[in-house]
Amino acid sequence: MSSALDRLKNLTNKISSYETARKNNMKILKNLYTKIQIDKKVENFLDLFDFKAINLSGASLLSDSLGEIKNGKYLQVLAISYDKTALQKSKNISLAYFGKVENVDSDLKDMVVEFIIRYRFEKSFMTLENYYDMIGTFSTDE
Repeated sequence: MSSALDRLKNLTNKISSYETARKNNMKILKNLYTKIQIDKKVENFLDLFDFKAINLSGASLLSDSLGEIKNGKYLQVLAISYDKTALQKSKNISLAYFGKVENVDSDLKDMVVEFIIRYRFEKSFMTLENYYDMIGTFSTDE
């Protein structure tokens, strides 16, 4: 019995930890949204999450090389919109352009990389919630 209770406590702590991290992430993400001037292209912060994805050119988003610049490239935040009724279904939209990555201030580049990672963190929770709601429509009979 104690083992089941311990597992429940651990699970509760983990869920609580995720929710705390998520709230803190959204606060920082909103601040970065203004600092790197994404708000100039997307006026309403929550509209960011209508995009299918947000990507970055000019710097790495891989965990083992996070933030490393790609010489000769341009630092740019790109959003992917999706319209299933359009002839061309997906479209890239520039949300911010910063010029040649090797000429961009290192602190600014780091804020841009952090913005993308924090956006993806929140977007993953939204996707999880969406799928959770979808599986709720299926019968639970096995």
